Amino acid sequence: MRTIAVVNRKGGVGKTTTAANVAHALAADGYRVLALDLDPQGHLASALGADGGGPGIDGCLLRDAPLAQAVRPARDNLWLVPAGAELAEVEGLAGGPERGTRLARALTGLGEDFDLAVVDAPPSARLLAANALLAATDAVLPVPCEYLALDGLAGLLATLERLERVHGRVTRRWLAVTRYQGRRRLSREVRELLVARFPDQVLATAVRENAAVAEAPGFGRTVLEYAPRSHGAQDYTRLAADLMTGRTL
Repeated sequence: MRTIAVVNRKGGVGKTTTAANVAHALAADGYRVLALDLDPQGHLASALGADGGGPGIDGCLLRDAPLAQAVRPARDNLWLVPAGAELAEVEGLAGGPERGTRLARALTGLGEDFDLAVVDAPPSARLLAANALLAATDAVLPVPCEYLALDGLAGLLATLERLERVHGRVTRRWLAVTRYQGRRRLSREVRELLVARFPDQVLATAVRENAAVAEAPGFGRTVLEYAPRSHGAQDYTRLAADLMTGRTL
């Protein structure tokens, strides 16, 4: 199963928004999508208007509970595994390198039930984030169009490379430009800088600055539902398509 981890060490960069909207866009395109909330804050469930109570991914990672027990329907072709109340306790797990592969092992049993998994990773470099990266076939890094957002990108990519070396695996890496304003020189410069530094990794569609994208989670809806004709809905639909086809700048 292709597994897409949406990751960034910085908070407030549109990570959960990107995870929710990409997951919904892929589901709307006919894929059977499993969205997993690996952030103890539980924002992905909120963004999808779901109740975060009941079985969550915490039971799977802490007690080896079957992941299937925590799966619940969220939209047509879209299912959700919420974080669970104890997810933060995963960071304290003892053991060796296998601690970082618990999510990957859990997803193995669901490979025939879903086409894709989208994981909303926590904004950290600790064990939960490692589980997201080690389960992923693809890592998507949302980058808003501001220079401070570039801080930490190199460190996150270095962490991914280290995990790949230790575990003998390769992950496709994608940068998703968000909050783009084409008339602003800053937006254009940041996008051009990303393309220069990370050739063939910047997804072709930039998600434009759009009030509907920010408003939608407050109603427990994705922007595709909240404002289906908005720039945000159009851009996330195209971004999801870029991800599936590998279309980059």
